[in-house]
Amino acid sequence: MSNVVVSLLNKVVIGSSLFGFGTFLLTKSACVVYGGERALIWDRHNGIRDNVLSEGAHLLIPFWEKPIFMNVRTTPKQIDTETGSKDLQTVNISVRVLYRPNESFLPSIARNLGLDYDERILPSLGHEVLKAVVAQYNANELITQREAVSNEIRVNLTERSRSFHILLEDVSITHLGFSEEYTHAIEAKQVAQQEAERAKFVVLKAEQEMKAAVTRAEGEAEAARLIGEATQKYGPSFIELRRLEAAKEIAETLSKSKNVVYVPPDNRLFLNLGKT
Repeated sequence: MSNVVVSLLNKVVIGSSLFGFGTFLLTKSACVVYGGERALIWDRHNGIRDNVLSEGAHLLIPFWEKPIFMNVRTTPKQIDTETGSKDLQTVNISVRVLYRPNESFLPSIARNLGLDYDERILPSLGHEVLKAVVAQYNANELITQREAVSNEIRVNLTERSRSFHILLEDVSITHLGFSEEYTHAIEAKQVAQQEAERAKFVVLKAEQEMKAAVTRAEGEAEAARLIGEATQKYGPSFIELRRLEAAKEIAETLSKSKNVVYVPPDNRLFLNLGKT
């Protein structure tokens, strides 16, 4: 009985081993390339071959060929650098790039640059291009001509990356800053300009008020002269006319006031003051 059990166990072990080896052999005989990926074939004789495997399942020679997967999706990356402007101001600039490898040159990229080609190439290219472009502008131009600066960085960086078979789909400036000293100087300049504009407004206001006072004084003098001439020409009749006009104005004012409800009839709107 024990010999039968031992024989059965041996068969189970052998069967399990064969099944496991078969499964292992099957996994080494095929590879699956998913969306957003491409696969290169490395073999023991030729290394990385030139053919590129697209999406789907592919057969391999076990223990002789091995797949190398590469991401071909558009990927974002940020590049930060500190450089100097044309007027020797310290500039901190950051750009965001959207990149992907040129699928036609994946074998060349893998052979010459490695699978971490983006870490090897993009930062060094970014620093080189950013320093070269920023050095052509002074600090004020970097602020006022930001679109032109961004476009020049995009063109230069795209051209340099293409020589390494890296395609850039977008390049944009995400941060542009200066040293604290320069920032404080700009703020102080803006405050000074605002103070100068405020002082200019005060001076103009004072000039206008002075002109208005002169005009008002000239008008009052002219009115006094005309009243004097009319008084000499028409005598008491003119004075009585002015008294009636004043009474009319006072009556209108009192009629609109909420505090006055009655005017004594003998008061004559206070126009008899000074009469005997």
